Amino acid sequence: MSFNKDVYDVVRLIPHGRVTAYGAIAKYLGDARASRRVGWALNSSFTEIPKVPAHRVVNRNGILSGAMHFPPDCSMSEQLENEGVKVKDGQVVEFDRVFWDPMTEL
Repeated sequence: MSFNKDVYDVVRLIPHGRVTAYGAIAKYLGDARASRRVGWALNSSFTEIPKVPAHRVVNRNGILSGAMHFPPDCSMSEQLENEGVKVKDGQVVEFDRVFWDPMTEL
């Protein structure tokens, strides 16, 4: 199995209206220092089928650090807000409340 596929499989499990962090996915996959690799994998996920909800992955502080990689007509913040996740100034509001940790949820 490839690292990217493993990332996609975990991201597809993030529930609607919840978010997780690059580092949380990396830790779940057994390499806590691979958070940047998770981000790179997600940058390549936009054409995957089934769809990978990459908009649900933010940095450890709830900042939408990958937002620049999303097309303007389907922005990361817009997709999150459509799921009920509040975003203000590029950061998830009440991050702790909507955070989904694969280590405890899976």
